[in-house]
Amino acid sequence: MLWEAVSAVHDFGRLYDLAIILIRYGFAGFVRRLGLAHAFEQAGKALHWKAVEEIVQLTTAQRIRRALEEMGPTFIKLGQILATRVDLFPEDWIDEFERLQDQVPPMAYKQLRPQLEEALGAPVDRVFAAFETEALAAASIAQVHRAQLFSGEQVIVKVRRPEIEDVVEADLRLLERLARIVESEVRELRRYRPLEIVHQFAASLRREMDLENEAHNAERMAANFARDESIVIPKMYWDCCSERINVQEFIEGIPARSLQRAEAAGLNRKILARRGTDAVLKMILMDGFFHADPHFGNIIFMPGNRMAFIDFGMVGRLSETRRHQIVDLLAAVIDRDVRGAANVLLDWASDAQVDMDALLIDLDIFIDTYHGLPLKQLKIANILGDLTALMRTYHLVLPPDLALLFKALLTLDGMGRQVDPDFDLIAAATPHVRKALMMRYRPDIVLKRGWRTASDVFDILAAFPYDMRRLIKALKSGNLRFNVDLNQLGYFGWIIDRAASRLTVGMVTSSLIIGSAIVMTVSGGPTLWGLPMLGVLGFAGAGIGGVWLLISIWRGGHLPHGEEEE
Repeated sequence: MLWEAVSAVHDFGRLYDLAIILIRYGFAGFVRRLGLAHAFEQAGKALHWKAVEEIVQLTTAQRIRRALEEMGPTFIKLGQILATRVDLFPEDWIDEFERLQDQVPPMAYKQLRPQLEEALGAPVDRVFAAFETEALAAASIAQVHRAQLFSGEQVIVKVRRPEIEDVVEADLRLLERLARIVESEVRELRRYRPLEIVHQFAASLRREMDLENEAHNAERMAANFARDESIVIPKMYWDCCSERINVQEFIEGIPARSLQRAEAAGLNRKILARRGTDAVLKMILMDGFFHADPHFGNIIFMPGNRMAFIDFGMVGRLSETRRHQIVDLLAAVIDRDVRGAANVLLDWASDAQVDMDALLIDLDIFIDTYHGLPLKQLKIANILGDLTALMRTYHLVLPPDLALLFKALLTLDGMGRQVDPDFDLIAAATPHVRKALMMRYRPDIVLKRGWRTASDVFDILAAFPYDMRRLIKALKSGNLRFNVDLNQLGYFGWIIDRAASRLTVGMVTSSLIIGSAIVMTVSGGPTLWGLPMLGVLGFAGAGIGGVWLLISIWRGGHLPHGEEEE
């Protein structure tokens, strides 16, 4: 408790800054709905707020996006994560979140140099033969400079901004407090598990701030593509990598967004689209480790229709079970197995309460809409959009790893169509799905899975005599206990506690009234206003107890946090 109080005081300045931004953007919607936009504009001018008239006209999604931009790197990253939650937000919100740009003015080299040399453990000119002081690119967490090693190799140096960690940690503490409040006070938002989302976001952001972790991700990706000469992953220079800095190979090529330059250089856009798609689908379906943000800024085209992936700060991971579920869902759609598709969605949503009959009807309509259409008429954006809209209808929340996957597929589809207007992600994905199915039932894989299952069964059988002996011993000694967890027991205990408190105060109040009445009849002793002092104090105490009882009874309909009357 003491540490929480100290951290709250420590974060107060940051909280004040965030509150000013939220007030500026949050009040606009309420005031506009109340018809008080003119009053808001006048108040804004008095407080020297900028562009208040414009803010009043913004939609809710636009105001949230602009507020996140002003609130800094933590909230920009949060918005970018929310942009992956196509299962939670409608399309106009997702579009606004996608507009969140992580580009900021670069920090002056003289401000960055102390941190750079501290991370390197030596002066810059002793590590690099040449170092460009002008930043090649800058983001809210780190900025990139080009350099040359003494061996002659061209590299880029990614350096974390000084003191960014303190700001981010303060923001994460505030987000966690906010999530706790939302989870306890707003029942309709509880199913989205805001505290769990904040914890996952915090872990993701801390990993992204650890530049050494990004280097590990790149090296793992390079190992996965070691046999594919068409895909290039930059080499990492581990002697210069740490939590605050990483040094990696400089990739010479054409940025993917410069499609005309690529064509002028003789590159084939159809081949590039196919190879990029094949690479990402391999990451997802085969490796279970994928680039979670495969947009144009993170891809470089190279001679020979090769391409390089860069920036592995945000990656997604899919377990073997999750990959199997994806294949099962695709197979269910192909075979028109509505119940099989519903089972996969319910596995993803875990404890959601769903009207199964209604879900099956809507899933049947969803599958029928796309079943039998030619591949060229199937668009992944439409399919995922309809599927996530269906999940929102039934309050089915995607696990975070699948949210990243859906977002990566949508980004890939959009980028592929820009590179090649005839690009068809469904057609490109079909051979990869078939290969995944074949690998799933390959004899050695089946044998391995069977051996793992047999091993689990053997462990259970081996432990059975010992467990039975413990059970019988507990029965004989009378120490066998059952732990029952019922949702209503907490509410029932709360009722009993309040009833006991009221009864106790009522008895004490009654005793004070009776005792004070007796004292009033006894002469002698100290007096107050001509009356026996003890009697007066007794009646005063009884009065306080009576008032407390009245207030408690009046508030008796209010339930504790997280409970509602049925």
